[in-house]
Amino acid sequence: MTSIRIAVIGLGYVGLPLARLFATKYPVVGFDLNQQRVDELIHGIDQTLEVEKSVLESVLVPDNPIKSGLNGLYCSFRSEDIKECNFYIVTVPTPVDKNNRPDLSPLLKASKTVGDVISKGDIIVYESTVFPGATEDDCIPVIERFSGLKYNSDFFAGYSPERINPGDKEHTVEKILKITSGSNAEIAEVIDKVYKSVIEAGTFKASSIRVAEAAKVIENSQRDINIAFVNELAKIFNAMNIDTQDVLEAAGTKWNFLAFKPGLVGGHCIGVDPYYLAQKSQEAGYHPEIILAGRRLNDSMGKYIAAEVVKLMIKNEKPVKKSKVLMLGITFKENCPDIRNTKATDIYHELISFGISVDVYDPWASAEEVNKEYGISIISKLIESVNYSAVILAVAHKEFHEINLQAFKDNGSILYDVKGILPRELVHARL
Repeated sequence: MTSIRIAVIGLGYVGLPLARLFATKYPVVGFDLNQQRVDELIHGIDQTLEVEKSVLESVLVPDNPIKSGLNGLYCSFRSEDIKECNFYIVTVPTPVDKNNRPDLSPLLKASKTVGDVISKGDIIVYESTVFPGATEDDCIPVIERFSGLKYNSDFFAGYSPERINPGDKEHTVEKILKITSGSNAEIAEVIDKVYKSVIEAGTFKASSIRVAEAAKVIENSQRDINIAFVNELAKIFNAMNIDTQDVLEAAGTKWNFLAFKPGLVGGHCIGVDPYYLAQKSQEAGYHPEIILAGRRLNDSMGKYIAAEVVKLMIKNEKPVKKSKVLMLGITFKENCPDIRNTKATDIYHELISFGISVDVYDPWASAEEVNKEYGISIISKLIESVNYSAVILAVAHKEFHEINLQAFKDNGSILYDVKGILPRELVHARL
């Protein structure tokens, strides 16, 4: 392929930073079905806060650059605008359903979109996290069906797993080593060169698409299991009246001790990806023990934290039913507006089940999105004079360091620190 013309399918947390980066060296069309999202991006507005306005505006172009061959990013919700591209990158979400089974519907819809527009010789690269085999067994047949073209003869594919860390301004896409792979040796080399041209950290060419898929899915499964271990330690040490943070600090003095902290495990990766591996494992005839045990334990932490707060209320002779509690933070991680699969909602719903009224305050989250996704209303302003029975720090947003939590404590509130970031003498308990 002499002239690379790129289409990025899906302009979310993964797709937009990637499209912006490629647009510095190639003509790029960013495609998303959400017209409102596209309209915002055209005006330099990224609600995910992953790409700064000035950075985004520096690559935006008013007209489709594919025909002119000029570098730049053109955003569109019309599939005809990606028809002249020859290098398609799919970056749509891969969630799980209510039963924690992989939901490939966004991926299959994106595959249909690509199948409707590709031509002979084109390359399709998937970045969405999947189980090993999903690209070639599930997605490629959809492309073949709608394009009428034959895989590895008329068109080709690859897999390059995303490694975006939402909210992280240090480890941006160009600074994270990228795994690449292709459907044959020649295509693998082409794909690797395209990514290597923009990824400062370099690339690692995997031996096959399946190997690349497997490498991605175990990255987050490994983190999930390690966090589950320290979450279990937190439960054990709490029962023994031992401060978990103190234990981890002491153990961390050994050179090869792995530094993990207890907490809520949500988001679109760590809280989801292990289910993709578990599903494929079971289809292969093996029932995964450790992976699913880790998932069960991490998924239990929201209810556990709520129960610990209720116990503290009872010990401090505070009424539970009809009491009022303040929860600080509802996004899945600190300093990030992403609310996907946030487990802070588990704390909220468990407290509600005790008859407690819960105010949620989060300066990063969109009140409209939280209400639409979870049916939870969040307060727009924090009033320190409100008589809360308890205050729970659920997310470590930087703004929460500036809140006068001592005032809440002086007013009789119980302070519970999920993240372990507050002074020990200030809080009544921490995870």
